Amino acid sequence: MAGIRFGSINTGLPPNIVDQLIEAERIPVKQIEMRKGKTEEKLKLVDDLQAKVQDIRKSLGELANTRGFTDVKLTSGDPSVIGGTVDPALYQPGNWNVEVMQLAQKASVKTNGFPDKDKTEIGVGYFRFKTPDGNKDVYINSNNNTLEAAANAINQSKVGVRASVINDRRDADNPWRLVLSSDGVGSDKSVEYPRLYFLDGDQDLYFDSEVEAKNGIVKVDGFEFEIGDNVLKEIIPGVTLELKQASPGRPVNITVKEDLEVVSGKIKTFVDAMNGVLSFIQTQNRMTKETDTSKTLGGDSILRSVESRMRQMVQNPQFGIKGNIRSLSQLGISFNRTGTLDFDQKKFNSVLAANPDHVQEFFAGDGSSTGFIAAVRREVTNLTNPAFGPLNNRARGLKTQIDQMDQRIEQKERQLVKKEEQLRNKFAKLEETMSRIKGQGAQVSAIAAGGGGGLGGLGF
Repeated sequence: MAGIRFGSINTGLPPNIVDQLIEAERIPVKQIEMRKGKTEEKLKLVDDLQAKVQDIRKSLGELANTRGFTDVKLTSGDPSVIGGTVDPALYQPGNWNVEVMQLAQKASVKTNGFPDKDKTEIGVGYFRFKTPDGNKDVYINSNNNTLEAAANAINQSKVGVRASVINDRRDADNPWRLVLSSDGVGSDKSVEYPRLYFLDGDQDLYFDSEVEAKNGIVKVDGFEFEIGDNVLKEIIPGVTLELKQASPGRPVNITVKEDLEVVSGKIKTFVDAMNGVLSFIQTQNRMTKETDTSKTLGGDSILRSVESRMRQMVQNPQFGIKGNIRSLSQLGISFNRTGTLDFDQKKFNSVLAANPDHVQEFFAGDGSSTGFIAAVRREVTNLTNPAFGPLNNRARGLKTQIDQMDQRIEQKERQLVKKEEQLRNKFAKLEETMSRIKGQGAQVSAIAAGGGGGLGGLGF
């Protein structure tokens, strides 16, 4: 009897046969995972589109407030002499010539010199300051009776005086001096410095020079005024002027006017936000041989819906508003051949300068139901409404697909685990059976080779 031959293992099958079979069974799972990945990419694109649509509403936020079209700027003929700010709610446009003849000045005083700031003792006693609120004393004891410690005590006392220790190098032997200045400028903030009361110091302490508080003097359009501060809020309506240095004989021109660049910049921000949406839609709809529409939004109805509403929002006239401006095209905003918006800033500035009230009325309307801003808010709200907005509906549909695919993947994975277990059990039994058959075959071969009978052991 010819010998019976087997493979390298009892069954003659590859050792990883179960892994191969399970890998083949997992192909449908991988296909679902691939579709899920493409659907997730679509969902991300819908989320991106929704964020860009929301940016349109945000871009009009500043225009929607009461000062949206009343941005103004102050221009100083010499910012090193006069600066300032404008309150858009109170300003009046115009030009003023302001001459700073004299700055308002603090009351200040300095002491005689000391060889150091933190060793030589000034003695025990007190500083007495005569202020608009009455006499105020700052006491000095043996624990704080150096120049530096005394300055700290004065600053902490909050008597309306600031103290500092200055190194005056003109006196090489005694360069350190205590300098006291009132908190505010002008004669109303005057502080008088009487004689000091100190005993047992290493050397005497006294004031050797004093500067009186003085009011400032300015000329506004040729009229002279005395002022008690270098920050003026009542010279020009709605303007706060900051006087930085005296410049007698040289008037500085101050101009207050609407800042058209800021307003047109806000409009440009809106146009850019609109173009962000329109460019996104065009990019998604642009198709080539390599385009995989299964993971883009190309041809998706949501793109057509959003683009249609964007065009209507730009092109539709506004009703129920005052003035003669009804559409964005009158303000230099219109569609170009590429499907995005152009903004003629020069035309917008010209219209704004000629009819600022009409421009504001077009955008702001009554602040709630009429006007372009209200129309944009309604449209963006409709597009992004969590309950019924088309963008949220599309996102919700994609999320449902992803959830369903997750469930199918989970279900199939459970099935594969069971199938793998069954296959391994079957092949284990097959291996066991083939091992037994192989053993019996070996016995048959041995008997045949010996020429003898005795097949009873094999059941014959």
